[in-house]
Amino acid sequence: MKILFFGPNGSGKGTQGAIVKEKYGIPHIETGVIFRENISKGTDLGKEAKGYINRGELVPDSITIPMILNRLKADDCKKGWLLDGFPRNLTQAQELDKALSKENIKIDIVIDMVLDRQIAKNRIMGRRLCANDNNHPNNIYIDAIKPNGDKCRVCGGSLSARSDDQDEAAIDQRHGIYYDTKTGTMAGCNYFKNISAKNNGIPKIVELDGRPGVKEVSAELMAKLG
Repeated sequence: MKILFFGPNGSGKGTQGAIVKEKYGIPHIETGVIFRENISKGTDLGKEAKGYINRGELVPDSITIPMILNRLKADDCKKGWLLDGFPRNLTQAQELDKALSKENIKIDIVIDMVLDRQIAKNRIMGRRLCANDNNHPNNIYIDAIKPNGDKCRVCGGSLSARSDDQDEAAIDQRHGIYYDTKTGTMAGCNYFKNISAKNNGIPKIVELDGRPGVKEVSAELMAKLG
Protein backbone atom coordinates (compact mmCIF):
# COMPACT_ATOMS: atom_id res chain seq x y z
CA MET A 1 0.00 0.00 0.00
CA LYS A 2 1.64 3.21 -1.20
CA ILE A 3 0.12 6.33 0.37
CA LEU A 4 0.53 10.09 0.03
CA PHE A 5 -0.70 11.90 3.14
CA PHE A 6 -1.79 15.55 3.03
CA GLY A 7 -2.85 17.60 6.04
CA PRO A 8 -2.09 21.03 7.54
CA ASN A 9 0.01 21.64 10.63
CA GLY A 10 -2.32 21.20 13.60
CA SER A 11 -4.53 18.58 11.96
CA GLY A 12 -3.12 15.59 13.84
CA LYS A 13 -1.69 14.13 10.64
CA GLY A 14 1.41 12.81 12.41
CA THR A 15 -0.72 10.89 14.92
CA GLN A 16 -2.85 9.34 12.19
CA GLY A 17 0.24 8.52 10.14
CA ALA A 18 1.66 6.57 13.09
CA ILE A 19 -1.59 4.63 13.36
CA VAL A 20 -1.50 3.72 9.65
CA LYS A 21 2.15 2.65 10.03
CA GLU A 22 1.27 0.25 12.86
CA LYS A 23 -1.88 -1.05 11.20
CA TYR A 24 -0.30 -1.92 7.85
CA GLY A 25 3.33 -2.44 8.85
CA ILE A 26 4.67 0.17 6.42
CA PRO A 27 7.23 2.91 7.10
CA HIS A 28 6.03 6.46 7.79
CA ILE A 29 8.41 8.51 5.66
CA GLU A 30 8.97 12.20 6.39
CA THR A 31 11.12 14.39 4.17
CA GLY A 32 12.87 16.05 7.12
CA VAL A 33 14.12 12.66 8.29
CA ILE A 34 15.31 11.81 4.76
CA PHE A 35 17.38 15.02 4.67
CA ARG A 36 18.94 14.33 8.07
CA GLU A 37 19.77 10.71 7.18
CA ASN A 38 21.44 11.64 3.88
CA ILE A 39 23.44 14.44 5.50
CA SER A 40 24.54 12.31 8.47
CA LYS A 41 25.58 9.42 6.19
CA GLY A 42 27.46 11.79 3.88
CA THR A 43 25.73 10.62 0.69
CA ASP A 44 26.38 12.60 -2.48
CA LEU A 45 22.83 13.96 -2.38
CA GLY A 46 23.23 14.72 1.31
CA LYS A 47 26.40 16.73 0.68
CA GLU A 48 24.63 18.73 -2.03
CA ALA A 49 21.62 19.33 0.23
CA LYS A 50 23.83 20.42 3.12
CA GLY A 51 25.43 23.07 0.93
CA TYR A 52 22.05 24.64 0.21
CA ILE A 53 20.94 24.38 3.84
CA ASN A 54 24.17 25.97 5.11
CA ARG A 55 23.58 28.90 2.76
CA GLY A 56 20.05 29.27 4.04
CA GLU A 57 18.60 28.26 0.68
CA LEU A 58 15.83 25.80 -0.17
CA VAL A 59 17.05 22.43 -1.36
CA PRO A 60 15.96 22.14 -5.02
CA ASP A 61 13.57 19.43 -6.17
CA SER A 62 16.33 17.96 -8.35
CA ILE A 63 18.00 16.83 -5.10
CA THR A 64 14.95 16.26 -2.90
CA ILE A 65 13.05 13.97 -5.27
CA PRO A 66 15.97 11.56 -5.92
CA MET A 67 16.44 11.35 -2.14
CA ILE A 68 12.78 10.46 -1.74
CA LEU A 69 12.92 7.88 -4.56
CA ASN A 70 15.96 6.22 -2.99
CA ARG A 71 14.05 5.95 0.29
CA LEU A 72 10.92 4.57 -1.36
CA LYS A 73 13.00 1.84 -3.03
CA ALA A 74 14.58 0.69 0.25
CA ASP A 75 13.97 -2.86 1.46
CA ASP A 76 11.54 -1.85 4.21
CA CYS A 77 9.28 -0.23 1.60
CA LYS A 78 8.59 -3.42 -0.35
CA LYS A 79 5.14 -3.78 1.26
CA GLY A 80 4.42 -0.08 0.79
CA TRP A 81 4.99 3.27 2.44
CA LEU A 82 3.30 6.41 3.69
CA LEU A 83 4.92 9.63 2.42
CA ASP A 84 4.27 12.66 4.60
CA GLY A 85 5.40 16.27 4.04
CA PHE A 86 5.97 16.11 0.29
CA PRO A 87 4.91 17.46 -2.14
CA ARG A 88 4.53 20.93 -0.63
CA ASN A 89 3.40 22.66 -3.81
CA LEU A 90 1.97 22.04 -7.27
CA THR A 91 5.33 21.94 -9.06
CA GLN A 92 6.65 19.32 -6.64
CA ALA A 93 3.48 17.25 -7.15
CA GLN A 94 4.00 17.30 -10.91
CA GLU A 95 7.71 16.45 -10.63
CA LEU A 96 7.07 13.67 -8.11
CA ASP A 97 4.40 12.18 -10.37
CA LYS A 98 6.85 12.16 -13.31
CA ALA A 99 9.64 10.64 -11.21
CA LEU A 100 7.40 7.90 -9.81
CA SER A 101 6.09 7.09 -13.30
CA LYS A 102 9.65 6.67 -14.61
CA GLU A 103 10.33 4.20 -11.80
CA ASN A 104 6.99 2.45 -12.41
CA ILE A 105 5.92 3.21 -8.84
CA LYS A 106 2.17 3.69 -8.51
CA ILE A 107 0.47 5.58 -5.68
CA ASP A 108 -2.45 3.56 -4.32
CA ILE A 109 -4.06 6.07 -1.96
CA VAL A 110 -4.04 9.82 -1.38
CA ILE A 111 -5.28 10.86 2.06
CA ASP A 112 -6.51 14.43 2.38
CA MET A 113 -7.02 15.44 6.01
CA VAL A 114 -9.50 18.30 5.79
CA LEU A 115 -9.49 20.95 8.51
CA ASP A 116 -10.55 24.59 8.57
CA ARG A 117 -7.56 26.92 8.63
CA GLN A 118 -8.60 28.76 11.82
CA ILE A 119 -9.25 25.49 13.66
CA ALA A 120 -5.80 24.23 12.63
CA LYS A 121 -4.22 27.44 13.88
CA ASN A 122 -6.09 27.28 17.18
CA ARG A 123 -4.99 23.71 17.74
CA ILE A 124 -1.33 24.65 17.30
CA MET A 125 -1.55 27.70 19.55
CA GLY A 126 -3.66 25.82 22.09
CA ARG A 127 -1.16 23.02 22.73
CA ARG A 128 0.22 22.88 26.27
CA LEU A 129 3.10 20.77 27.61
CA CYS A 130 2.92 19.04 30.97
CA ALA A 131 6.01 19.47 33.15
CA ASN A 132 5.72 15.82 34.27
CA ASP A 133 5.09 14.17 30.90
CA ASN A 134 5.03 15.84 27.47
CA ASN A 135 2.86 12.98 26.20
CA HIS A 136 -0.06 14.03 28.38
CA PRO A 137 -2.44 15.64 25.88
CA ASN A 138 -3.60 19.14 26.78
CA ASN A 139 -5.09 21.71 24.42
CA ILE A 140 -7.11 24.73 25.47
CA TYR A 141 -9.08 24.67 22.19
CA ILE A 142 -10.07 20.98 22.18
CA ASP A 143 -12.84 20.12 24.62
CA ALA A 144 -11.88 16.44 24.95
CA ILE A 145 -8.36 17.30 26.18
CA LYS A 146 -8.89 20.75 27.68
CA PRO A 147 -6.65 21.22 30.76
CA ASN A 148 -7.93 22.05 34.22
CA GLY A 149 -7.13 25.75 34.14
CA ASP A 150 -3.35 25.93 34.09
CA LYS A 151 -2.93 22.33 35.30
CA CYS A 152 -2.51 19.11 33.31
CA ARG A 153 -5.79 17.29 32.86
CA VAL A 154 -4.03 13.93 33.40
CA CYS A 155 -1.76 14.47 36.39
CA GLY A 156 -2.27 18.04 37.60
CA GLY A 157 1.25 19.08 36.63
CA SER A 158 2.10 22.61 35.59
CA LEU A 159 1.69 23.51 31.93
CA SER A 160 3.67 25.60 29.46
CA ALA A 161 3.47 26.48 25.77
CA ARG A 162 6.24 25.97 23.22
CA SER A 163 7.47 29.28 21.85
CA ASP A 164 7.13 28.14 18.23
CA ASP A 165 3.50 27.16 18.89
CA GLN A 166 2.87 30.80 19.78
CA ASP A 167 4.65 32.25 16.75
CA GLU A 168 1.53 33.38 14.93
CA ALA A 169 3.41 34.84 11.95
CA ALA A 170 5.26 31.57 11.33
CA ILE A 171 2.05 29.55 11.63
CA ASP A 172 0.30 31.89 9.19
CA GLN A 173 3.20 31.56 6.75
CA ARG A 174 3.15 27.74 6.83
CA HIS A 175 -0.62 27.65 6.52
CA GLY A 176 -0.49 30.22 3.72
CA ILE A 177 1.57 27.78 1.68
CA TYR A 178 -0.52 24.76 2.65
CA TYR A 179 -3.99 26.20 1.96
CA ASP A 180 -2.99 27.83 -1.37
CA THR A 181 -5.10 26.07 -4.02
CA LYS A 182 -3.33 27.73 -6.96
CA THR A 183 0.33 26.85 -6.42
CA GLY A 184 0.62 25.60 -2.82
CA THR A 185 0.20 22.27 -1.07
CA MET A 186 -3.53 22.03 -1.65
CA ALA A 187 -2.88 22.61 -5.34
CA GLY A 188 -0.54 19.61 -5.20
CA CYS A 189 -3.19 17.53 -3.47
CA ASN A 190 -5.77 18.56 -6.05
CA TYR A 191 -3.34 17.55 -8.81
CA PHE A 192 -3.51 13.94 -7.63
CA LYS A 193 -7.27 14.17 -7.17
CA ASN A 194 -7.54 15.21 -10.82
CA ILE A 195 -5.42 12.23 -11.85
CA SER A 196 -7.76 9.98 -9.88
CA ALA A 197 -10.85 11.51 -11.52
CA LYS A 198 -9.39 10.86 -14.98
CA ASN A 199 -8.19 7.36 -14.11
CA ASN A 200 -11.31 5.64 -12.74
CA GLY A 201 -10.54 6.43 -9.12
CA ILE A 202 -6.87 5.46 -9.16
CA PRO A 203 -5.23 6.47 -6.91
CA LYS A 204 -8.04 6.12 -4.37
CA ILE A 205 -8.86 9.45 -2.71
CA VAL A 206 -9.63 9.35 1.01
CA GLU A 207 -10.95 12.62 2.42
CA LEU A 208 -10.75 12.68 6.19
CA ASP A 209 -12.60 15.09 8.50
CA GLY A 210 -9.96 16.37 10.89
CA ARG A 211 -12.39 18.03 13.34
CA PRO A 212 -13.32 15.13 15.68
CA GLY A 213 -11.04 13.54 18.28
CA VAL A 214 -8.13 11.21 17.51
CA LYS A 215 -10.14 8.00 18.02
CA GLU A 216 -13.03 9.18 15.84
CA VAL A 217 -10.70 10.31 13.05
CA SER A 218 -8.79 7.01 13.25
CA ALA A 219 -12.02 5.04 13.02
CA GLU A 220 -13.09 6.99 9.92
CA LEU A 221 -9.64 6.52 8.36
CA MET A 222 -9.53 2.77 8.97
CA ALA A 223 -13.07 2.36 7.62
CA LYS A 224 -12.22 4.25 4.44
CA LEU A 225 -8.91 2.48 3.92
CA GLY A 226 -10.72 -0.83 4.28
